[in-house]
Amino acid sequence: MKPELWHDIEAAKKAALEVLLHNAHGPYHGLPRTAGWGYPEPYTRDLMISILGIAVTGNKKLMDSIRKVLETLAENQTERGHIPSLVHDKDDRGSSDTTPLFLLGVSIYRNATGIPDFLHNAVNKALTWMEYQSPSDRYLVAQQPTSDWRDEQWVTGYGLYVNTLVYSYLKLQGNHERAENVRREMSKFTVTEGSMHKHVHEGLVVKLKPYYAFWSYKIHSSERFDLLGNSIAILSGLATPWRTDEMISWIEDECAEMGKLGELAVNLPPNFFPFIKTNDPDWLPRYALYNNPGEYHNGGIWPFVCGFYIAALVAAKKYTLAAEKLVALTTSIKVSNSGTLKYGFNEWIKAQNGKPMGQEWQTWSASMYLYAAKCVETKTTPFFDGMRV
Repeated sequence: MKPELWHDIEAAKKAALEVLLHNAHGPYHGLPRTAGWGYPEPYTRDLMISILGIAVTGNKKLMDSIRKVLETLAENQTERGHIPSLVHDKDDRGSSDTTPLFLLGVSIYRNATGIPDFLHNAVNKALTWMEYQSPSDRYLVAQQPTSDWRDEQWVTGYGLYVNTLVYSYLKLQGNHERAENVRREMSKFTVTEGSMHKHVHEGLVVKLKPYYAFWSYKIHSSERFDLLGNSIAILSGLATPWRTDEMISWIEDECAEMGKLGELAVNLPPNFFPFIKTNDPDWLPRYALYNNPGEYHNGGIWPFVCGFYIAALVAAKKYTLAAEKLVALTTSIKVSNSGTLKYGFNEWIKAQNGKPMGQEWQTWSASMYLYAAKCVETKTTPFFDGMRV
């Protein structure tokens, strides 16, 4: 990479650290903010994902802040082990990804600090909760629509993203047998014949496609592409090397085609595609207000998700492509929708024109930028490398 590009990346890293330090102390019990100004609340999923970037900085203030988050979540955990959606509010419940993210976050914190029994009791309760999230009483966990990070997108039944989190925390905790059972169930095909035979369990593999399905449940599924779930599948080693290589080639080819059609203006993949359009059977009326094609969860470009994709490219040893995407992400996070900031670290970016949208100085946007940069610089994927052995 040219020296001037590394100079830009170093400047962006410094700015990302400034964002995280600014957001480290918010108005709710001194817990971190989710964004610099627009989201003062401590949202669990955002802060759990931010652990990745915080841990690779080694910054004491940030590590102390995230420890407080984890300890507060343990205090507000429900009797049965569920983790709330807001760190400080034990009654804000119902998210499908907060408990697996808590388990992943604690595992990463233990790894980073060398405290192997940190929050031991809370972790055991959360593990029990997760075992009860399988309708078939097996290994894949299910969810209700709009219950994960996609609060404007329907994921029904066995969602890819949540199950990659389950696989990842099991691997980090050394529970290899249960992790292998999750992998085995995910590796089954989705059911497409319109009926299910006795003792046949659906999976998340899509016939004739290299990626995993967005979700699957009984005879229903979505074969649209989920960048976050598939990136974690690569990072964690859930996807085989063959599937990984094929998937990355497919992603880049599809993005090139979207660029030719005017659906993609920047050199970064949308979080979700093909976009759901008004005449599609999975279009919902509410999408017209909050989730139009190329926007928000329906194909918006999310910097934090791109951070996971860049890490996945490093995991696949696609070092040149990973560096190229980091440069593109650096360009994108510089722009702010207010026009008043040198670095916006916005929530998401409109696919068709690259316009930054949502809140500025988003915690997970800054954190995952730092994590992606660390992966590119070191040609490693901290905390995930051991999972792929």
